[in-house]
Amino acid sequence: MQKMECPCGYVYDPAEGDHETGIEAGTAFADIPDDWVCPKCGAEKEYFYPID
Repeated sequence: MQKMECPCGYVYDPAEGDHETGIEAGTAFADIPDDWVCPKCGAEKEYFYPID
């Protein structure tokens, strides 16, 4: 699954999820609720971009 990076530098890794906001490991970025925001800076999903 694709990792996604926020302009602030936070990387969402689907293998890890985001335990602070209840996103379980194995959750693809596309499957995260639309109201989820970056836990580091609060940016919305639309600002994230794919990384290798």
